[in-house]
Amino acid sequence: MSSDPVSAVPSLVIDTSGHFIDREESWLAWNERVLELAETQELPLLERVRFLAIFATNLDEFFMVRIAGLKRRLATGVGTVSLSSQVLRPRLERISKLAHRLALRHSRAFRRDVRGALAKEGIEIVRWVDLSAGEQSRLQTFFRTRIYPVLTPLAVDPAHPFPYISGLSLNLAVVVRDPVTGRQVFARVKVPPSLPRFVAAGRQRFVPLDDVIAAHLDQLFAGMEIVERHAFRVTRNEDFDLDDDDTESLLAALERELLRRRFGPAVRLEVEDSISADVLARLAAELGVEETDIYRVPGPLDLSGLHGIADLDRADLKYPLFVPAEVLPANTPVATVLDQRDVLVQHPYDSFATTVERFVEEAAADPKVLAIKQTLYRTSGDSPILDALIDAAEAGKQVLVLVEIKARWDERANIRWARKLEEAGVHVVYGVIGLKTHCKLALVIRAEPDGTLRRYCHIGTGNYNPKTARQYEDFGLLTSDFEVGEDLTDLFNQLSGFGRHRAYRRLLVGPHMLRAGLLERIEHEARNHEQGLPARIQFKVNSLVDEVIIEALYKASAAGVPIDIVVRSICSLRPGVPGMSETIRVRSILGRFLEHSRIFVFENGGEPEVWLGSADLMHRNLDRRVEALVKVIDPDQVQGLRELIQRAMSGSTASWRLSSDGRWTRRRRSGRGAPLMDLQDHLVETRRWRLVDG
Repeated sequence: MSSDPVSAVPSLVIDTSGHFIDREESWLAWNERVLELAETQELPLLERVRFLAIFATNLDEFFMVRIAGLKRRLATGVGTVSLSSQVLRPRLERISKLAHRLALRHSRAFRRDVRGALAKEGIEIVRWVDLSAGEQSRLQTFFRTRIYPVLTPLAVDPAHPFPYISGLSLNLAVVVRDPVTGRQVFARVKVPPSLPRFVAAGRQRFVPLDDVIAAHLDQLFAGMEIVERHAFRVTRNEDFDLDDDDTESLLAALERELLRRRFGPAVRLEVEDSISADVLARLAAELGVEETDIYRVPGPLDLSGLHGIADLDRADLKYPLFVPAEVLPANTPVATVLDQRDVLVQHPYDSFATTVERFVEEAAADPKVLAIKQTLYRTSGDSPILDALIDAAEAGKQVLVLVEIKARWDERANIRWARKLEEAGVHVVYGVIGLKTHCKLALVIRAEPDGTLRRYCHIGTGNYNPKTARQYEDFGLLTSDFEVGEDLTDLFNQLSGFGRHRAYRRLLVGPHMLRAGLLERIEHEARNHEQGLPARIQFKVNSLVDEVIIEALYKASAAGVPIDIVVRSICSLRPGVPGMSETIRVRSILGRFLEHSRIFVFENGGEPEVWLGSADLMHRNLDRRVEALVKVIDPDQVQGLRELIQRAMSGSTASWRLSSDGRWTRRRRSGRGAPLMDLQDHLVETRRWRLVDG
């Protein structure tokens, strides 16, 4: 039970029968924290709406990937015992119960709290029966001109088999009767995804799109009686296994798998709780779902569509706008600044456009730049960085871009702009066989006046995406350091060529040396503590799942090393267990921005080592991805990164705290009831008055 009066809702009870917290249960606990933000009445109202939509989108992905993967393993008999020692079928049943609880809580938060609060602010989300005659008349015209032409009712009878229901599509199950013959027919009507989920019925008054369609079914089934109609939504397995050996083009293999993704088996059926037993039974049988896969909730379904409501132009109901800090002098080239010192930026508090984008754009326009090499994992199609790379190639510079076309959910977009780059003359490499390239690297090679070459580098924790850079918290290091330049040259040559380079100077590169490098440093802290030397471990990550790393942290804790971990989402480590992890504390920060940076701090006997980069502590990052961490050496930057983690862990900072029983407890107020510091608000305020660095 949270100690916070606003969120006094029982938290999920997590299974902690072993050394590890179940990964999927921990994921659900993370989404519960997102839901708690939506339930927080002190937050701006449209931001609460946004968190409701984010929760829904998160849960969709959870079923499409995680639950789908577990069901596939159960069907094949592979890996039927989890990291937390749970047998797979009982584990799936337990996860289903937790997910059902959260789905109902999510629906209640919308219906009983947020919808009413919106109405008080003049924003109404109503059902068709609540509309005035004038509103219904206007929507009848809208239906006939905008909706009706794109609808395709599909009846089911001996001549018409049950239609394929695409993943995440919203549908109406309709039973119609012929008044002449008395014959009843089942039909399906797909709600067009090209139209808004909530349709404007008047000024800031909205109705679900499926309600509008349901009110006009007599036009789709002319001369028939509408016996019943119910909304439903299907989630399918949309993960895939790509065998990217060298027998065919990786691009062609991915395009084939993307087509196959549409036809994955159903893993969840969402229905309104008013659905009849007969219609539900038919849907379940046709879709092949079990009772535990059926989610009955009060309508409307698909609250991911609330993003459209959150986007309304109501600045009074949103977070205050802020302008990111300018950390580079506007009239000095980036290369000139980097000749003098390293620059560490933290987005979105520090401007992405005037640092990372500017770095690439200036390199593309600089006649002294000979080559640009960059990794791209996720970006936007209208990215200035893509345009700059194309300009550089067209200007005759050598440009290499390593595109990870297997970045989940962005595969099609990545294929499109990868081809655009190729058409402009950019050398495009599609990842590494058997691995995803997840590292965030850019390398610029520039000729100096004396004929020598100098290398300028960017290594980040986040993607080269100008849109997410305004929403995700990430770090990036800009440097002209010789050793980093040598490391990136070696790494890019390995990625575009064929080799297995292992010796780096200021990088830890996965998969071959990343886990080993982290384990070595964890063990070193334990030895230092035993020898009476200063010892401490501080991590800031998105997820902590890897059992080898966790066991090493347990051993270090047993040796007495203080360990602080800031984790955004999944944490399989159990902190505070006597004799195993009693010196480990775990906190989680959620809020306006998505915490995305990865930082690793080791006290190192009083000479702290700080690393940052792209890798989380998960099997996929440590075993199946090309990742890179860079060692930060500037003393002020080292201290700043350490202080950030210390501030996140502080008792005076609002956060969620993980206990040994797997429960997350939210702390937003002091014992006297005073609000604790919001870390993200603090960083916004401190950056607002920041002078240009240097």
